[in-house]
Amino acid sequence: MGRDCPVAKRRQEHELGEPLLFKELKTPKQVFRDIRNYLAGQFVGATRDDVLLGEVLKCLFCKLSLETSGQTPEDNGDPVKNAHYYRSIFGKVRADFPEIYADDEEILLDPTAMDRVMRALYFPLLDAKSDPIGDAYEVFAGSETRGQAGQFFTPRNVTDLLVKVVDPKPGERIVDPACGAGGFLASVGRYFRLQGLTQEEVKSAAANMHGVEKDRYLANLARVHVSLLTKGHASIHCADSLSLLTDDGNPLSDSMPIGEYDALVTNPPFGVKIVAANKETLRTLELGHKWEFDKKEDEWKPSSVVRPQVPPQVLFIERCISLVRDGGRIGIVLPESVLSNKSYRFVVQYIRSHCTVKGVLGMPEALFKTSGKGGTHTKTCLLIMEKGKKQRSRVFMAEAKWCGQDSRAREIPYDDLPEIASNFAAFSKRKKFEESRLGFTMTGKSIIDNVLCPRYYNPELDNEIQALAETHTLVRLGDLLKDNTLEIATGDEVGKLAYGTGEIPFVRTSDLSNWELKVDPKHCIDREIYEGLKNKQDVQPFDILMVKDGTYLIGTCAIVTEYDREIVYQSHLYKLRVRKTNEYGLTPCLLLAILSSPIVCRQIKAKQFTQDIIDSLGERIRELVLPIPKSKKKCNKVSALVSKVIDDRVEARELARRARVEVLQPT
Repeated sequence: MGRDCPVAKRRQEHELGEPLLFKELKTPKQVFRDIRNYLAGQFVGATRDDVLLGEVLKCLFCKLSLETSGQTPEDNGDPVKNAHYYRSIFGKVRADFPEIYADDEEILLDPTAMDRVMRALYFPLLDAKSDPIGDAYEVFAGSETRGQAGQFFTPRNVTDLLVKVVDPKPGERIVDPACGAGGFLASVGRYFRLQGLTQEEVKSAAANMHGVEKDRYLANLARVHVSLLTKGHASIHCADSLSLLTDDGNPLSDSMPIGEYDALVTNPPFGVKIVAANKETLRTLELGHKWEFDKKEDEWKPSSVVRPQVPPQVLFIERCISLVRDGGRIGIVLPESVLSNKSYRFVVQYIRSHCTVKGVLGMPEALFKTSGKGGTHTKTCLLIMEKGKKQRSRVFMAEAKWCGQDSRAREIPYDDLPEIASNFAAFSKRKKFEESRLGFTMTGKSIIDNVLCPRYYNPELDNEIQALAETHTLVRLGDLLKDNTLEIATGDEVGKLAYGTGEIPFVRTSDLSNWELKVDPKHCIDREIYEGLKNKQDVQPFDILMVKDGTYLIGTCAIVTEYDREIVYQSHLYKLRVRKTNEYGLTPCLLLAILSSPIVCRQIKAKQFTQDIIDSLGERIRELVLPIPKSKKKCNKVSALVSKVIDDRVEARELARRARVEVLQPT
């Protein structure tokens, strides 16, 4: 390596004792973190991240101009001369992108800061594998600010995956009605380059890209983002896609025609508390109305009643469908709850009545985590559909466990998305592929009760259950309830004011652990409350309590002993009771083992759904398939093992309780 090359110069500076701000071979995101920290301390005139990001983007435009013209960055050791050179380059940028920069716009960084930033930007902007502008936005834009507006940065591998399965073509009209910082449109540009298009062809294709964003800052950032990665001029509007009005009150349809787009990719804002539209806008949307179920026709129908508030993710579904032409393709990120919950059945019906669902890809909960506390753990799905109905169409489904990052947004070597993309490509070309949770197909008729979440239909789980058929009786829990082998009930809430008023344990979900109730529950209530609920709750020894609602504890079980009779259990718990004589030879101890078995725990995970802000198993507990051993010897052995575990724990618990009392007794 020559001593005059840029990397060698920086190394030489370091050897001479001068500070080395940016280390070689850092990822773009790491570089932007260094730049942000440097500018926050050194840039006089502003410390706000949006201002700092704006200056960095100007430098990126200068780098783009140099990169595409084949010129090399100025590096003569004089920051003032270098700054003069870069300002002249920025003058050309203003002329090329008048929709982004005004005639009098300048780079505000001082010569030293500008020189530092330009030397740090070593990575190519037009590399099809990277999106440095997306990295910069994620670093500079605070996760808390974005989260309050329902805006969560969509990871690049997900935008690339959704664009790949929607498969936009050069010359097609492409739109993102909730474009944010332009991540999806940038992915379209990368996709075109990976397809072999020249830079001029990508630049030309950008003219057919359209984006809409309510936030003016993000709309401007999206213009910069797409322009930097395509060197073209996409049409980005600061407007409201739901009301179809621009920020200055003009009709958006004047510049963005409804029903004429060939492809749409988007991640709309989501959140039940976000007020997405006023009453006038809600009135214009079918999904803005209250829907009622018509039992005679077995379908949901919209009423004339306008709902006071509708989550934005629901309204955007209708808007997205309205934007594309018949045969147009749609790829949209949605909370899994929209495709799974009973309260959204009418939404799925609306989707299936207007479109052919081509695929549903379940994403891990870690997908939108940006740090330990940042982002959201909301589980999402990628929905791929085509406007218009097709007969006998199959649906591709997949469920990703890994997405290349953990719950703290740290990169990990596990990523299911490439294999899912490969399987979807084979499905689209009607080629065979090995079906698994990373890709399987279903007929429209096999969709149960308009539930579209893939983990609900996991074929690997079904195969594991059926593999037990020779040695076990496979019976649905709902059938055991029908023939009175089992009884089920749920508990009651007493209110926080009742906590600490007495000595009767109030059993909550966190009080169940390792098949037993905690000795010292966190909350106890007054005996009068207990007496009022005792007959209704009817708690008896050998009843099984099971967590019904929560996040991580759903399915956790405990058995009631003689020492636990005087309790009140909360509404987030089921109480299961086994009839003493039944045709299956089922006992409470055997049922406890079955409910805790890996095959049933995996079913519980697949069946639970999001309800408001917590997950719930709900009535889907009836769908659990319980494997009851056909061998009476096996049943007796398992029951005896569980009984011994319970007896030993009860004895240990009572000895511990006696010791705590005894230590205070006089000698």
